[in-house]
Parts: sequence; structure tokens; C-alpha cells
Amino acid sequence: MHRDSLPAHRRYTRLSGSSDALALSRLARSEKPLAVITATALDAQRLVEEVAWFSPELRVCLLPDWETLPYDQFSPHQDLVSERLATLYRIQRGELDVAVVPAPTALVRLCPPAYIAGRTFFSPDGDKA
Repeated sequence: MHRDSLPAHRRYTRLSGSSDALALSRLARSEKPLAVITATALDAQRLVEEVAWFSPELRVCLLPDWETLPYDQFSPHQDLVSERLATLYRIQRGELDVAVVPAPTALVRLCPPAYIAGRTFFSPDGDKA
């Protein structure tokens, strides 16, 4: 793959307060889709909320962290699993403008998209499973 065919990488530093969200919302208006890696899950959640506030027309999603440690004896909460699957589905289908991912979450390997697609389903709103 030639360097010319790779997407552009940008690094923003020394932005304070909500200026990072404003810069990302402006960038996302011209460059879509946009993947944003944050240092922490808290930074990611803040960016999702603030980018959506600056640009309500943008489709912004968060790939949440598992919120468990590798040696924990319990599974992540089912709502968290559902949210992750829905976000991965939206990413695969290109149904977003900005995907925000905390760095620890980005380091965890994902299964292939075909595996996820073959083992998930959607229930109409209001259906109780």
C-alpha cells in the first residue's frame, strides 16, 4: 500500500477546555469518517458529548471500554456488550461521522467483522427478549 493511499493522520496538542471538541467538530465537517483516539475513557465520553454539542448534525459514536480487568472473574455488563456491538455495526456500515475510542480500548483485539455480523441480531424497539 502506497503512502499516498493512506488516510491523513493529524495530531492536535495543547488544546485546552473544549477547544479540542471544537477543532474535531470542524475537522469532521470536511473529513468523514474520522477516528479519534483519546487517552482515557473519561476523555472519550467528554469528547462525544461536546462534539455533538458543537455540531449536532454529526453522527458521533463512542466505542466503550469493557470496564473489566483481564483477570476479573465476571463478564462485562450486558448493556455494555450491546452498546459495543451496535457501535461496531455502525462503524462497519459507515453510519457515523466520528468514532471516538479510548486508547486502552483501541489496544484490545477485535474479532473479524464477519464473525460479529454472523452472531448478532437486532430486535425491533419495544420488543422484550
